[in-house]
Amino acid sequence: MLTFSVKNNALLIQRNGKTVYGFLKNGCALKAAVGNCSYSMNRGSFRIKDKIGDKVALHVKDFSVDGQTAAVTLSEGKLRVTLNGDIATFLPEGLSHYNRMFLTLPATEKEHVYGAGETFSEFDLRGKKFNVWVAEHQNTQVVARKLRLIKLGDKDSERKMDFGKYETYYAQPTFLSSEKYFFHSFTTARAVFDFTASDRHEIETDHVSPFALGFGDDFEEVLENLTSILGRQPELPDWVYDGYILGVQGGTDIMMKKVQKALDAGVKVNGVWIQDWEGRRITAFGKQLMWNWEHDKDLYPGLPEKIRDLNAKGIRVLGYCNPFLAIEKPLYKIAHDKGYCVKDTEGNDYLVTITTFPAAMVDLTNPDAWNWLKGIIKTNMIDFGLSGWMADFGEYLPTDCVLHSGENAELVHNTWPALWAKLNREVVEESGKLGEIMFFTRAGFSQTPKYSTMMWNGDNHVDFSLDNGLPSVIPAMLSLTCSGFGLSHSDIAGYTTFGKLRRSKELYFRWCEMAAFTPVMRGHEGNNPDLNVQLDHDFDILAVGAETSKIHAALKPYIKECVRYNAEKGVGAVRPLFFYYDEEQAYKEMYEYLLGRDILVAPVVRPGAVTRRVYLPKDEWIHLGTQNVYHGGYVTVDAPPGHPAVFVRAKADETLLRICSQMDISY
Repeated sequence: MLTFSVKNNALLIQRNGKTVYGFLKNGCALKAAVGNCSYSMNRGSFRIKDKIGDKVALHVKDFSVDGQTAAVTLSEGKLRVTLNGDIATFLPEGLSHYNRMFLTLPATEKEHVYGAGETFSEFDLRGKKFNVWVAEHQNTQVVARKLRLIKLGDKDSERKMDFGKYETYYAQPTFLSSEKYFFHSFTTARAVFDFTASDRHEIETDHVSPFALGFGDDFEEVLENLTSILGRQPELPDWVYDGYILGVQGGTDIMMKKVQKALDAGVKVNGVWIQDWEGRRITAFGKQLMWNWEHDKDLYPGLPEKIRDLNAKGIRVLGYCNPFLAIEKPLYKIAHDKGYCVKDTEGNDYLVTITTFPAAMVDLTNPDAWNWLKGIIKTNMIDFGLSGWMADFGEYLPTDCVLHSGENAELVHNTWPALWAKLNREVVEESGKLGEIMFFTRAGFSQTPKYSTMMWNGDNHVDFSLDNGLPSVIPAMLSLTCSGFGLSHSDIAGYTTFGKLRRSKELYFRWCEMAAFTPVMRGHEGNNPDLNVQLDHDFDILAVGAETSKIHAALKPYIKECVRYNAEKGVGAVRPLFFYYDEEQAYKEMYEYLLGRDILVAPVVRPGAVTRRVYLPKDEWIHLGTQNVYHGGYVTVDAPPGHPAVFVRAKADETLLRICSQMDISY
């Protein structure tokens, strides 16, 4: 528990007799300034230029303590500090004439930091400086670089760009320190995290905003405290653990044939995700969707009857939606006529180009538009019979748009995906379907953990590249956990195809192996399904799909408990090794993870590999394939396709040990 202590002209915040933060009279508490950002958006990717005036150092003039609250008088304004258990909240007052705040936190040379939302190319962020700003992860720099690499014949490059050049769908001004504390800013504006110095962390926010520091005896306790602020995801519907959710598109006949083919091959099919239930458009990018949230009866004739038939077999049907509207279709005309769309400065509907086509955005700050869109989802999706959906996008709100609420779009931009998640959550709850329906989001910000039921890791490339392919999914899941969002999964075998980039059988094998040991197994045919290997490509892939779906289903009791624990404590289902092992390599490891407390997963992330070198923390580990026992350190195990490198802790619950001993993971 945190307490105040006054010593030698210093106000100290202490925990168990140790000072964790403090203010010294005449010392600088923080800095402020006036600045101006300019934003240029291209397909959800942002170029940001910031001009900042002179920084004003705000020195501590005096302080007073009243129980668990302290008032720190600054050379301008005040800082009110409130202690609640192991969380300290800092509220700046009287500084509204500034719009930039600069904060410095002490750091140790060997400290590690994680989080900031979802990071793909790195996990430990020490030594990095970057914007905390919601954007399209597959930005123009990423695509241009990948095209150059493909042209050079380097499909699966291990090279990465400078970390600051990457953008992310899910940005959050939060980090978790290896010193067992978290920092979280309550800003909605852009932030800059600078972890490049050896003795300090520097945080800039484009708004003078409150922030919090939270502490714990272990990392589970730190996350419990963090998620007490952010919120936690509810438990998932029972059916999601029962196997593989097939990703299918192309119409009713194709859907049913693919389902039957998978069932005949022994795949445990628990769901069918048909992203084009509302129609599709063919573009230069591939087979994309017609964003009109109504059943396309031409593409999917008889779909309501098929949904009932599939449900009777224990197979749920999922769809797709996002907060855009196709300007060619009826729903847009209704929204336009009622004034429900985000506007430009001239009062016209603000049309945003996504890949190759423009679309309008429903104004989520307009209560009438909000309720209208909720009604569409309730009627056209839930009442229609869908058991879940991908709630896509949320990153594209332009900073120069005009909102119904009159708010500054620059301060709303980051919150847009959280508003979108909130809308979906209200739909599910008001329909009485929480616990039956799962929606999964791509973009996120600070309120997303409170509203979304599941994340997915976005439009990964169909390759083994470290920054966008299969390997990148692992730090993405881990960084989400460290940011307080505990449930995530990925498109099996990736999504994005362009140029000569193609999905291989080997990639499909490896992604299935990993996905079996995550909360949800879900496939995706990608943006160019005809150019890529699919689950029904041949007998080998169907066999891998069958066996890995059986593994996932066998782990149902264990994964359900991981998800329940996340709902109760905010400790993610996928966890980094350092959560339980205070070992230097555990803090650095970004391509292994723990599923819950007792299963260690080391996915094969390199093409052509037939072995996997694994770091095992000091403990007793049983290799699931051979039942060989290891006691920590580096080990190399055979891991050809069909033989994932997975270990269970010998001290695990007897039920889990029995499940794992009976599991055939060599197929």
